[in-house]
Amino acid sequence: MTDAGAALPVAPPTAGPIAILPAGGGTALHEDAVTSAGGTVSELDDSARGLVWLDPRDPTGLSDALDAAPGVGWVQLPFAGVDAFASLIASHGDRILFTSAKGAYAEPVAEHALALTLGTLRVLQKRARARSWATEPEGVSLYGRNVVVIGAGGIAQEYIRLLAPFEVSITVVRRSPDPVPGADRTVTTDALDEVLPDADVVMIAAAMTSGTSKLFGRRQFERMKPSARLVNIARGGLVDTDALVSALRDGSIAAAGLDVTDPEPLPDGHPLWDEPGAIITPHQADTPEMVAPLLAERVRLNTAAFLDGAGTGFVGVVDPVAGY
Repeated sequence: MTDAGAALPVAPPTAGPIAILPAGGGTALHEDAVTSAGGTVSELDDSARGLVWLDPRDPTGLSDALDAAPGVGWVQLPFAGVDAFASLIASHGDRILFTSAKGAYAEPVAEHALALTLGTLRVLQKRARARSWATEPEGVSLYGRNVVVIGAGGIAQEYIRLLAPFEVSITVVRRSPDPVPGADRTVTTDALDEVLPDADVVMIAAAMTSGTSKLFGRRQFERMKPSARLVNIARGGLVDTDALVSALRDGSIAAAGLDVTDPEPLPDGHPLWDEPGAIITPHQADTPEMVAPLLAERVRLNTAAFLDGAGTGFVGVVDPVAGY
């Protein structure tokens, strides 16, 4: 069982020594997290039963590690998004329990989402590029606006909490119809197009899967009002970049605040860099300094659950079928 009471997707993993890779100077916090939970840090060998994997961009390295240590039954991944490891999770998910950092980085990422929300509403994307004093008043207050939040994970929930002082009306779009605390209404993903026409801000915090690739495209932008703002702090591939550029150019929407892009990194000379309606940050809603202690705490919690052996209390469990 997870910390939320849902059944594990595999049998509880067998407790034992835990390897932390890739090895290097950045593992001390995570080693301390394992030992503080009562665990033993080991080399990657036949004795290893758990693996904390710290490189979010090296699925091949993780695959090689699992081949080298067939006894591993639990893998802790470093990010909330696990799309880079999707094929690996699909092929090993019948025998290995994968946990992610889902929810661990909610506070810094939601804070960044709020910054992009306020920045686009206050036309900071234009102000930052200005070279002379503007005389035409522009800008919109967040107070009392309609906000659509796509996704209902930890980042979305923390963003909703941060929005509370602004007395906005919040609609959450998610796979499940279960209500989300703090939202005025919750609708399923098939109702996305229906809620877009009233949105002043759309904030994307959904998982990237094969089913959500280019969730936002030309049709969605056409349904939004010309004054609407789009904020994406999830994955660049959730948005059709060409459609976004067109929407900004033709005035289908007013602005976009992006911490993620597709492609990523966004190449020099890409049209989005010159688009006056776009604020782009280089996927740094959470910096290593922000997330290292948060990931270490996730490692500590899951190490305790792993060593307990009962298969209860794991946080951020990845569903190998859903892909997140």
